[in-house]
Amino acid sequence: METIKIAIADDNRELVRLVKDYLNAQPNMKVVDVAYNGKTCINMLENQPIDILLLDIIMPHLDGIAVLDAIKDSEEFQNIDVIMLSAFGQESIMSQAAENGASYFILKPFESDRLVLQINHIMNARSNKQEHSLTKLTKEDRITNMIKGIGIPPHLKGYQYLKEAILLVLEQSEILNKVTKQLYPSIAKKFDTTSSRVERSIRHAIEQAWTRHETVNHISTIFGYSVAHLESKPTNSEFIAMVVDSLKLDIRNDSQW
Repeated sequence: METIKIAIADDNRELVRLVKDYLNAQPNMKVVDVAYNGKTCINMLENQPIDILLLDIIMPHLDGIAVLDAIKDSEEFQNIDVIMLSAFGQESIMSQAAENGASYFILKPFESDRLVLQINHIMNARSNKQEHSLTKLTKEDRITNMIKGIGIPPHLKGYQYLKEAILLVLEQSEILNKVTKQLYPSIAKKFDTTSSRVERSIRHAIEQAWTRHETVNHISTIFGYSVAHLESKPTNSEFIAMVVDSLKLDIRNDSQW
């Protein structure tokens, strides 16, 4: 279990001590540093990598909103989630904190177990987001490997258009029934071209894969069709459907392990 690294910025030293002791008693948490004013907080963030910052609104030198501004403007701090602490529940301040990137707002006094619950919630949400990104990357890797394996040269424009088309159909299967009205226009918009060029480029890329007999043999092995069935070149939508079906089967088989 990976330890959640937490920092506290609050000028109430007694509160900081109590919260620090409580969080350090949790099996998956560690308070790695504390600050008692906004300026010290900025220096702390620059020198200590953290996951969660507990940030008081009212502090000397720089208040919590100013610290949030610094976090928002720095790429170095983009992986920090901020929980704002305040004894004042003014809606305008809460809205400003949310606009500046605060993940959550807790009013003082608060129950320590509620704070622990919120920290775990934020980290679980972050983990789920990362897993979703990895899943999407895995899909793209699978698509790339399959298209290369089929024998479509990467330098062709149709190669990139095909990758995007297959990814879109994997994520929205119904779009395959709206090739000319939705699929091609979506790809054209992303690559700043026209739908007709997308269609022609994909067609050309597929034709390249059917120019060699050994490629057709390989494709029959990948898709499970007979060579005789593949002797006539498929349409764009037929080819995309074949690739998507094969990828779905691979993904489903992998998920069973």
